[in-house]
Amino acid sequence: MSRLKKLSISGYKSIHSLKGLELNEINILLGANGAGKSNFISAFKFLANIYDRNLKAYVQMNGGPDLLLYYGRKKTTQMSLAFHFGHNSYEFSLRPTLDNRLVFVREELCYDGSVIAPYPSSTIINSGNDESLLKESKHHYAQYIKPAIESWRVYHFHDTSDTALVKQIHSVSDNLRLKPDASNLAAFLNRLKLKFPQNYSLIIKTIRLVAPFFDDFIIREGEESIQLEWKEIGNPDTPFKGHVLSDGTLRFICLATLLLQPKLLMADTILIDEPELGLHPYALGVLADLIKLASESTQLIISTQSVELINYFSVNDLIVVDRVNNASTFRRLDESQLTDWLMDYSLGDLWKQNIIGGRPA
Repeated sequence: MSRLKKLSISGYKSIHSLKGLELNEINILLGANGAGKSNFISAFKFLANIYDRNLKAYVQMNGGPDLLLYYGRKKTTQMSLAFHFGHNSYEFSLRPTLDNRLVFVREELCYDGSVIAPYPSSTIINSGNDESLLKESKHHYAQYIKPAIESWRVYHFHDTSDTALVKQIHSVSDNLRLKPDASNLAAFLNRLKLKFPQNYSLIIKTIRLVAPFFDDFIIREGEESIQLEWKEIGNPDTPFKGHVLSDGTLRFICLATLLLQPKLLMADTILIDEPELGLHPYALGVLADLIKLASESTQLIISTQSVELINYFSVNDLIVVDRVNNASTFRRLDESQLTDWLMDYSLGDLWKQNIIGGRPA
């Protein structure tokens, strides 16, 4: 019940109208630059801020309503989003105000497309407020939805610069969940080594597939702070900081940790933005295997521009994103129409040749 089954978005950023997009266990968004992949992913960040009653601040931090509405308020008078979990759904609509806020036109729990009625005091029914009522709801239908939204994470491991948080010192107790930018990676790995040694061992072995020189992480016991440190094979007495790792190796370590963590700690839905950045083609094959393995226990939504990566997946895993008439469109492919093509070409070949779309028009 907590997996996201279907999603509808209208009036949000470049997404003018997206109705009932079905979501599978693996969902690979592919498309050209500016097609709308990142806007689709950002809808989940938007929901997280709404759920945490941070809508007012989020709107101001992101440039006001006109940058969140499809072509601004002159073009779009309100936005609507609906997240479906089996028979249950959480739906809301927002409109702009003269003082540059977004307020709720409606916020509802629904069952099979109908608003739940009658309305006890604990049921969500929200209009005119600038913050959500979902988090405080005691309605039994809300209990199917709230844990999923609370667990969702949008991960992006883009920043591997010298000032990246993943390389900095942090508290050893900051280890409950891997953070979206992996800023607590060392503490999280420390927890896995102590509490989930089988998962930790698998992470180490997987990293060695991509970085054969890698031996293990260094865990300093009894200290309150921790920093990413490691040692290489054949040189056990010399510790290295995370700064010494190449960008691609560090990103792969983050991805391996995320996708091989225990099922107990996994979010119901994991979103990853462009995981292929900086990875060697061989590493992309290992990454694809990790994604497939993780999909046995969690739902994955991944945006990519990697031809090599999609070659490891099936037609049913793909969602093609195009920009048509200044609006983002999202569609799944019909495998039966591609059978003949796939006898001679890979999915990546078909994407490069613009047979399946997702390329600049």
